[in-house]
Amino acid sequence: MFDPVSLLDNPLNIMAAATAMVCFGTVATLAAPLLRGDKLEGRLKSVANRREELRRRSRQQIRDGSLRHVDESLAKKVVDRFQLNKLLEDPKVVDKLARAGLRGPRPISTFYFFRLLMPFILAVLAALYLFVLHATHWTTQVRFVAVAALFVGGYYAPNLYLQNRIGKRQASIMAVFPDALDLLLICVESGMSIEAAIQKVGAEIGASSIELAEELALLTAELSYLPERRMAYEGLARRTGHPGVKAVVTAMIQAERYGTPLGSALRVMAKENREMRIAAAEKKAAQLPAKLTVPMILFFLPVLFIVILGPAIIKVQDTQKHNHAAASATPGK
Repeated sequence: MFDPVSLLDNPLNIMAAATAMVCFGTVATLAAPLLRGDKLEGRLKSVANRREELRRRSRQQIRDGSLRHVDESLAKKVVDRFQLNKLLEDPKVVDKLARAGLRGPRPISTFYFFRLLMPFILAVLAALYLFVLHATHWTTQVRFVAVAALFVGGYYAPNLYLQNRIGKRQASIMAVFPDALDLLLICVESGMSIEAAIQKVGAEIGASSIELAEELALLTAELSYLPERRMAYEGLARRTGHPGVKAVVTAMIQAERYGTPLGSALRVMAKENREMRIAAAEKKAAQLPAKLTVPMILFFLPVLFIVILGPAIIKVQDTQKHNHAAASATPGK
Protein backbone atom coordinates (compact mmCIF):
# COMPACT_ATOMS: atom_id res chain seq x y z
CA MET A 1 0.00 0.00 0.00
CA PHE A 2 1.25 3.47 -0.88
CA ASP A 3 2.33 5.40 2.20
CA PRO A 4 3.04 9.11 1.54
CA VAL A 5 4.39 9.67 5.05
CA SER A 6 7.11 7.05 4.69
CA LEU A 7 7.84 8.36 1.22
CA LEU A 8 8.41 11.88 2.48
CA ASP A 9 10.21 10.70 5.60
CA ASN A 10 12.83 8.73 3.69
CA PRO A 11 16.07 10.77 3.36
CA LEU A 12 16.97 8.96 0.14
CA ASN A 13 13.71 10.07 -1.48
CA ILE A 14 14.26 13.66 -0.33
CA MET A 15 17.81 13.59 -1.67
CA ALA A 16 16.63 12.15 -4.99
CA ALA A 17 13.95 14.84 -5.29
CA ALA A 18 16.48 17.57 -4.50
CA THR A 19 18.88 16.16 -7.09
CA ALA A 20 16.10 16.02 -9.68
CA MET A 21 15.19 19.65 -8.96
CA VAL A 22 18.82 20.76 -9.29
CA CYS A 23 19.17 18.90 -12.60
CA PHE A 24 15.92 20.39 -13.89
CA GLY A 25 17.06 23.88 -12.87
CA THR A 26 20.38 23.40 -14.64
CA VAL A 27 18.72 22.22 -17.84
CA ALA A 28 16.16 25.04 -17.67
CA THR A 29 18.90 27.63 -17.13
CA LEU A 30 20.89 26.36 -20.10
CA ALA A 31 17.84 26.15 -22.35
CA ALA A 32 16.28 29.50 -21.32
CA PRO A 33 18.33 31.65 -23.76
CA LEU A 34 17.29 29.39 -26.65
CA LEU A 35 13.58 29.50 -25.76
CA ARG A 36 13.46 33.20 -24.94
CA GLY A 37 11.68 35.25 -27.56
CA ASP A 38 12.35 38.78 -28.68
CA LYS A 39 10.92 40.96 -25.91
CA LEU A 40 12.30 44.23 -27.26
CA GLU A 41 9.45 44.79 -29.72
CA GLY A 42 6.79 44.20 -27.08
CA ARG A 43 8.41 46.50 -24.56
CA LEU A 44 8.92 49.28 -27.10
CA LYS A 45 5.27 48.88 -28.08
CA SER A 46 4.25 49.36 -24.45
CA VAL A 47 6.40 52.50 -24.33
CA ALA A 48 4.67 53.75 -27.48
CA ASN A 49 1.33 53.19 -25.78
CA ARG A 50 2.61 55.17 -22.82
CA ARG A 51 3.55 57.99 -25.19
CA GLU A 52 0.07 58.03 -26.67
CA GLU A 53 -1.33 58.10 -23.16
CA LEU A 54 0.82 61.06 -22.26
CA ARG A 55 -0.32 62.80 -25.42
CA ARG A 56 -4.00 62.37 -24.59
CA ARG A 57 -3.78 63.62 -21.05
CA SER A 58 -3.16 67.17 -20.04
CA ARG A 59 0.08 68.36 -18.49
CA GLN A 60 -1.66 69.26 -15.26
CA GLN A 61 -2.83 65.67 -14.82
CA ILE A 62 0.70 64.44 -15.43
CA ARG A 63 2.06 66.88 -12.83
CA ASP A 64 -0.54 65.85 -10.24
CA GLY A 65 0.19 62.15 -10.79
CA SER A 66 -3.37 61.26 -11.81
CA LEU A 67 -2.28 59.40 -14.94
CA ARG A 68 -3.36 55.83 -14.16
CA HIS A 69 -4.69 52.74 -15.82
CA VAL A 70 -7.98 51.23 -14.69
CA ASP A 71 -7.44 48.12 -12.56
CA GLU A 72 -10.46 45.85 -12.12
CA SER A 73 -8.63 42.66 -11.15
CA LEU A 74 -9.45 40.36 -8.24
CA ALA A 75 -6.38 41.55 -6.35
CA LYS A 76 -7.58 45.16 -6.59
CA LYS A 77 -11.00 44.20 -5.21
CA VAL A 78 -9.44 42.33 -2.28
CA VAL A 79 -7.08 45.24 -1.54
CA ASP A 80 -9.95 47.73 -1.55
CA ARG A 81 -12.21 45.44 0.48
CA PHE A 82 -9.72 44.96 3.32
CA GLN A 83 -7.95 48.33 2.83
CA LEU A 84 -4.60 46.59 2.52
CA ASN A 85 -2.93 49.71 1.13
CA LYS A 86 -3.39 51.24 4.58
CA LEU A 87 -3.01 48.10 6.68
CA LEU A 88 0.16 46.93 4.89
CA GLU A 89 1.30 50.36 3.76
CA ASP A 90 4.78 50.59 2.29
CA PRO A 91 5.73 54.16 1.27
CA LYS A 92 8.47 52.92 -1.05
CA VAL A 93 6.46 50.26 -2.87
CA VAL A 94 5.83 52.44 -5.95
CA ASP A 95 9.54 53.19 -6.38
CA LYS A 96 10.44 49.54 -5.82
CA LEU A 97 7.96 48.36 -8.42
CA ALA A 98 9.20 50.98 -10.88
CA ARG A 99 12.79 49.84 -10.36
CA ALA A 100 11.64 46.27 -11.00
CA GLY A 101 10.04 47.38 -14.29
CA LEU A 102 6.46 47.14 -13.00
CA ARG A 103 4.41 50.29 -13.56
CA GLY A 104 0.77 51.14 -13.09
CA PRO A 105 -1.79 50.34 -10.37
CA ARG A 106 -2.10 46.59 -11.08
CA PRO A 107 1.39 45.65 -9.77
CA ILE A 108 0.67 47.63 -6.59
CA SER A 109 -2.55 45.72 -5.98
CA THR A 110 -0.83 42.43 -6.78
CA PHE A 111 1.98 43.22 -4.36
CA TYR A 112 -0.36 43.93 -1.44
CA PHE A 113 -2.50 40.92 -2.37
CA PHE A 114 0.44 38.50 -2.20
CA ARG A 115 1.79 40.18 0.92
CA LEU A 116 -1.53 39.24 2.57
CA LEU A 117 -1.76 35.78 1.01
CA MET A 118 1.79 34.39 1.17
CA PRO A 119 2.09 34.10 5.00
CA PHE A 120 -1.07 31.99 5.20
CA ILE A 121 -0.08 29.82 2.21
CA LEU A 122 3.36 29.01 3.61
CA ALA A 123 2.00 28.48 7.13
CA VAL A 124 -0.74 26.11 5.91
CA LEU A 125 1.70 24.11 3.79
CA ALA A 126 4.13 23.86 6.69
CA ALA A 127 1.36 22.78 9.07
CA LEU A 128 0.19 20.08 6.64
CA TYR A 129 3.72 18.82 6.19
CA LEU A 130 4.66 18.83 9.88
CA PHE A 131 1.41 18.03 11.73
CA VAL A 132 -0.76 16.09 9.26
CA LEU A 133 1.84 14.08 7.37
CA HIS A 134 4.22 13.86 10.38
CA ALA A 135 7.12 13.92 7.93
CA THR A 136 9.70 14.79 10.60
CA HIS A 137 10.51 13.60 14.10
CA TRP A 138 10.64 17.13 15.52
CA THR A 139 9.00 17.97 18.78
CA THR A 140 5.71 19.89 18.84
CA GLN A 141 7.41 23.10 19.97
CA VAL A 142 9.90 22.99 17.11
CA ARG A 143 7.08 22.41 14.63
CA PHE A 144 5.17 25.43 15.89
CA VAL A 145 8.34 27.53 15.63
CA ALA A 146 8.86 26.36 12.04
CA VAL A 147 5.27 27.24 11.10
CA ALA A 148 5.62 30.68 12.71
CA ALA A 149 8.94 31.27 10.92
CA LEU A 150 7.38 30.44 7.56
CA PHE A 151 4.43 32.70 8.37
CA VAL A 152 6.77 35.62 8.98
CA GLY A 153 8.88 34.69 5.96
CA GLY A 154 5.79 34.74 3.75
CA TYR A 155 5.20 38.37 4.71
CA TYR A 156 8.66 39.33 3.45
CA ALA A 157 8.61 37.01 0.42
CA PRO A 158 7.16 39.63 -2.01
CA ASN A 159 9.87 42.09 -0.94
CA LEU A 160 12.56 39.48 -1.54
CA TYR A 161 11.14 38.80 -4.99
CA LEU A 162 11.16 42.52 -5.78
CA GLN A 163 14.74 42.94 -4.55
CA ASN A 164 15.87 40.02 -6.69
CA ARG A 165 14.13 41.44 -9.75
CA ILE A 166 15.50 44.93 -9.08
CA GLY A 167 19.04 43.57 -8.77
CA LYS A 168 18.82 41.70 -12.08
CA ARG A 169 17.34 44.71 -13.84
CA GLN A 170 19.97 47.10 -12.50
CA ALA A 171 22.73 44.68 -13.51
CA SER A 172 21.33 44.48 -17.04
CA ILE A 173 21.12 48.28 -17.28
CA MET A 174 24.54 49.07 -15.84
CA ALA A 175 26.28 46.44 -17.95
CA VAL A 176 25.75 48.57 -21.08
CA PHE A 177 25.11 52.02 -19.57
CA PRO A 178 28.68 53.32 -20.18
CA ASP A 179 28.43 52.25 -23.83
CA ALA A 180 25.07 54.02 -24.07
CA LEU A 181 26.66 57.20 -22.69
CA ASP A 182 29.42 56.98 -25.31
CA LEU A 183 26.82 56.66 -28.06
CA LEU A 184 24.84 59.53 -26.57
CA LEU A 185 27.97 61.69 -26.50
CA ILE A 186 28.64 60.96 -30.18
CA CYS A 187 25.06 61.80 -31.12
CA VAL A 188 25.02 65.06 -29.13
CA GLU A 189 28.37 66.24 -30.48
CA SER A 190 27.22 65.48 -34.03
CA GLY A 191 24.48 68.11 -33.63
CA MET A 192 21.43 66.00 -32.72
CA SER A 193 18.96 67.23 -30.13
CA ILE A 194 18.91 65.46 -26.79
CA GLU A 195 15.51 63.88 -27.51
CA ALA A 196 16.62 62.53 -30.89
CA ALA A 197 19.94 61.37 -29.43
CA ILE A 198 18.27 59.45 -26.58
CA GLN A 199 15.79 57.87 -29.00
CA LYS A 200 18.61 56.82 -31.34
CA VAL A 201 20.68 55.34 -28.50
CA GLY A 202 17.66 53.46 -27.17
CA ALA A 203 17.07 51.88 -30.57
CA GLU A 204 20.74 50.89 -30.92
CA ILE A 205 21.22 49.58 -27.38
CA GLY A 206 18.13 47.34 -27.39
CA ALA A 207 20.05 44.30 -28.60
CA SER A 208 22.32 44.47 -25.52
CA SER A 209 19.84 45.51 -22.83
CA ILE A 210 16.09 45.52 -23.33
CA GLU A 211 15.59 47.18 -19.95
CA LEU A 212 17.84 50.15 -20.78
CA ALA A 213 16.20 50.53 -24.21
CA GLU A 214 12.80 50.60 -22.51
CA GLU A 215 13.91 53.25 -20.02
CA LEU A 216 15.44 55.44 -22.73
CA ALA A 217 12.31 55.17 -24.88
CA LEU A 218 10.18 56.13 -21.89
CA LEU A 219 12.56 59.03 -21.14
CA THR A 220 12.14 60.25 -24.73
CA ALA A 221 8.36 60.20 -24.35
CA GLU A 222 8.47 62.09 -21.06
CA LEU A 223 10.90 64.66 -22.47
CA SER A 224 8.39 65.36 -25.21
CA TYR A 225 5.27 65.73 -23.07
CA LEU A 226 6.25 66.62 -19.52
CA PRO A 227 6.30 70.35 -18.75
CA GLU A 228 9.95 70.31 -17.54
CA ARG A 229 12.88 68.18 -18.64
CA ARG A 230 14.03 67.99 -15.05
CA MET A 231 10.97 65.90 -14.20
CA ALA A 232 11.80 63.42 -16.98
CA TYR A 233 15.42 63.10 -15.85
CA GLU A 234 14.41 62.64 -12.22
CA GLY A 235 11.91 60.00 -13.32
CA LEU A 236 14.72 58.07 -15.00
CA ALA A 237 16.83 58.21 -11.84
CA ARG A 238 13.87 57.10 -9.71
CA ARG A 239 13.01 54.16 -11.99
CA THR A 240 16.57 52.84 -12.13
CA GLY A 241 17.65 53.57 -8.56
CA HIS A 242 21.37 53.24 -9.34
CA PRO A 243 23.99 55.77 -8.17
CA GLY A 244 25.66 55.85 -11.59
CA VAL A 245 22.43 56.81 -13.34
CA LYS A 246 21.61 59.36 -10.63
CA ALA A 247 24.99 61.03 -11.14
CA VAL A 248 24.40 61.27 -14.89
CA VAL A 249 20.91 62.67 -14.32
CA THR A 250 22.28 65.29 -11.92
CA ALA A 251 24.91 66.33 -14.46
CA MET A 252 22.31 66.62 -17.23
CA ILE A 253 19.98 68.69 -15.01
CA GLN A 254 22.83 71.05 -14.10
CA ALA A 255 23.86 71.38 -17.74
CA GLU A 256 20.25 72.17 -18.62
CA ARG A 257 19.93 74.74 -15.82
CA TYR A 258 23.24 76.58 -16.13
CA GLY A 259 23.78 76.23 -19.87
CA THR A 260 27.07 74.34 -19.64
CA PRO A 261 28.09 72.12 -22.59
CA LEU A 262 26.28 68.78 -22.34
CA GLY A 263 29.03 66.97 -24.26
CA SER A 264 31.63 67.70 -21.58
CA ALA A 265 29.36 66.42 -18.81
CA LEU A 266 28.54 63.26 -20.77
CA ARG A 267 32.23 62.62 -21.45
CA VAL A 268 33.08 62.82 -17.74
CA MET A 269 30.09 60.70 -16.76
CA ALA A 270 30.91 58.05 -19.36
CA LYS A 271 34.46 57.80 -18.04
CA GLU A 272 33.26 57.50 -14.44
CA ASN A 273 30.74 54.79 -15.33
CA ARG A 274 33.39 52.81 -17.20
CA GLU A 275 35.62 53.02 -14.14
CA MET A 276 32.71 51.87 -11.97
CA ARG A 277 32.13 48.90 -14.28
CA ILE A 278 35.83 47.98 -14.17
CA ALA A 279 35.85 48.29 -10.37
CA ALA A 280 32.79 46.03 -10.12
CA ALA A 281 34.48 43.45 -12.36
CA GLU A 282 37.66 43.58 -10.25
CA LYS A 283 35.58 43.17 -7.09
CA LYS A 284 33.91 40.06 -8.50
CA ALA A 285 37.29 38.67 -9.56
CA ALA A 286 38.66 39.25 -6.05
CA GLN A 287 35.66 37.42 -4.52
CA LEU A 288 36.04 34.43 -6.82
CA PRO A 289 38.68 32.49 -4.82
CA ALA A 290 36.61 32.71 -1.64
CA LYS A 291 33.46 31.60 -3.46
CA LEU A 292 35.25 28.67 -5.08
CA THR A 293 36.62 27.33 -1.79
CA VAL A 294 33.50 25.41 -0.73
CA PRO A 295 32.75 23.92 -4.21
CA MET A 296 36.36 22.80 -4.51
CA ILE A 297 36.29 21.14 -1.09
CA LEU A 298 32.98 19.39 -1.81
CA PHE A 299 33.43 18.39 -5.44
CA PHE A 300 36.98 18.80 -6.75
CA LEU A 301 39.14 17.56 -3.88
CA PRO A 302 37.36 14.17 -3.39
CA VAL A 303 37.63 13.42 -7.10
CA LEU A 304 41.28 14.51 -7.08
CA PHE A 305 42.04 12.25 -4.13
CA ILE A 306 40.31 9.34 -5.84
CA VAL A 307 42.29 9.87 -9.05
CA ILE A 308 45.63 10.21 -7.24
CA LEU A 309 45.24 7.68 -4.44
CA GLY A 310 42.91 5.22 -6.18
CA PRO A 311 45.59 3.32 -8.20
CA ALA A 312 47.90 3.18 -5.18
CA ILE A 313 45.15 1.79 -2.94
CA ILE A 314 44.19 -0.80 -5.56
CA LYS A 315 47.83 -1.84 -5.92
CA VAL A 316 48.26 -2.17 -2.15
CA GLN A 317 45.09 -4.28 -1.93
CA ASP A 318 46.29 -6.55 -4.76
CA THR A 319 49.66 -6.94 -3.03
CA GLN A 320 47.98 -7.83 0.27
CA LYS A 321 45.73 -10.38 -1.46
CA HIS A 322 48.74 -11.90 -3.20
CA ASN A 323 50.71 -12.15 0.05
CA HIS A 324 47.70 -13.61 1.85
CA ALA A 325 47.23 -16.21 -0.90
CA ALA A 326 50.92 -17.07 -0.79
CA ALA A 327 50.84 -17.39 3.02
CA SER A 328 47.77 -19.66 2.80
CA ALA A 329 49.43 -21.92 0.19
CA THR A 330 52.70 -22.34 2.12
CA PRO A 331 51.49 -24.95 4.75
CA GLY A 332 50.06 -27.13 1.98
CA LYS A 333 53.48 -27.49 0.41
